[in-house]
Amino acid sequence: MTSTSREFIPPAKPIIGADERAAVDAVLATGQVASGPEVAAFEQEFADQLVGGRTCVAVNSGTSGLHLGLLAAGIGPGDEVIVPSFTFAATANSVALTGATPVFVDIEPTYFCLDPRAVEEAITERTRAVMPVHLFGHPADMTALGAIAQEHGVALFEDAAQAHGATWQGTPVGAFGSFAMFSLYPTKNMTSGEGGMVSCVDEDLARQVRLLRNQGMERQYANEVIGLNNRMTDIHAAIGRAQLRKVAGWTQTRQRNAAFLDEHLRGVTVPVVAEGATHVYHQYTIRVAEGRDEVVRRLREEFQVGSGVYYPIPNHRLESLKKFAPDLDLPETEKAALEVLSLPVHPSLSGDDLERIVEAVNTVVGAGA
Repeated sequence: MTSTSREFIPPAKPIIGADERAAVDAVLATGQVASGPEVAAFEQEFADQLVGGRTCVAVNSGTSGLHLGLLAAGIGPGDEVIVPSFTFAATANSVALTGATPVFVDIEPTYFCLDPRAVEEAITERTRAVMPVHLFGHPADMTALGAIAQEHGVALFEDAAQAHGATWQGTPVGAFGSFAMFSLYPTKNMTSGEGGMVSCVDEDLARQVRLLRNQGMERQYANEVIGLNNRMTDIHAAIGRAQLRKVAGWTQTRQRNAAFLDEHLRGVTVPVVAEGATHVYHQYTIRVAEGRDEVVRRLREEFQVGSGVYYPIPNHRLESLKKFAPDLDLPETEKAALEVLSLPVHPSLSGDDLERIVEAVNTVVGAGA
C-alpha cells in the first residue's frame, strides 16, 4: 500500500495568519521597526500570561536568551554548569560561550529530563548552576532539582525553549530558576518569527540582561558593560503578541491530539505525564524499540506522515562538544537517542490526519519494521 496521492502531514506547522500580518503591517506603518513599544508590551504580556508576572526581557533568539541569562548571572571561566546531553546543542553551547564548562549528566528514562540523582553525583566545588531542559514540553522535576541546588548552594536556571505554558505542581515553568529562556523560533508552540524571552527572578538580573542585549547600555552612548546586539525588533514582537493571544487554545488542541494518539497507538511507548505536571506537547515523542530509522522512512514514503528524531546524536558525542565529556557514559541518553521518534501533534492536524498517523504507526510497527 502506498499513499503518495495523500497530502503530506508535516511534523510541525507554524501558524501565521491574518492577525500576525496585520500586526506587522501596523508596525511598518509607524516607521518604528527597531526595539520599541511593541517589545515592551510583548514582554509585559508574556510575563503576565506565562510566568506569573516575573520580569521578562525579549531577545533575538532563544540561544541569545540562554547566553545573556548566563552572563547576567555571572557565569564565566572556571565555572561548571550541569546540563543534559539529550537536548539541542544550544543548551551546552550557551554555557561554553561564556567560557564556563558544560557538565553533561544523564536523563531519567520516563520524561527525558535531567535525572536528579545524576545531577547530585556530578556536583563539584566548581559547580555554579544546574540548568535543566523542559524537554518536548514536559517539565523537569523542579522539586527535586530545586532541593539539590539549595542544598549545595548552586543556582538553578531553566531552558524552557519548548515549554510555553507547562507547569510543575501548579507553578509555571520559567518561574523556578534565577532565569529561564523561552524560544520563539517558528516551530515552537508560539513564535515571533525568530526570538527568545528571558524571565528573571528580580529586576537586577533583568537589568543586566537588558544591558547585555543592547551593547551594554540603557541610555544611548552611556555604555556600562561590554554587551552584544541581541535586541528583538518591534516587527517580531508584534508577531509574538498576536501569537500570545492564541497559544493557550493551541496548547489545548495539542493536548487533545496527544490524548487521541495515547489512546490509539499500539506497539510503541507513548509519552508519560508526571503527576502534578502539565505537558504542552511541543513534541509528541514515542519510543520505538527496534528499527526506528526504518519506521521514519516508511511513515514518510508509504503514508506521507512526517516525523522527527530529536536528538539522534547526544551533545556529549557532538564534534563541537565532546571535548567537555571524554569517555562519558550516559546510558539512558544513548538509549533515547536510538529509540525516540516525534510524531505530528500540532494544532493544524485534522481528525483524518490523526487517524492516518495512527494507522501508519500501527501498521509499520506492527509489521515489525
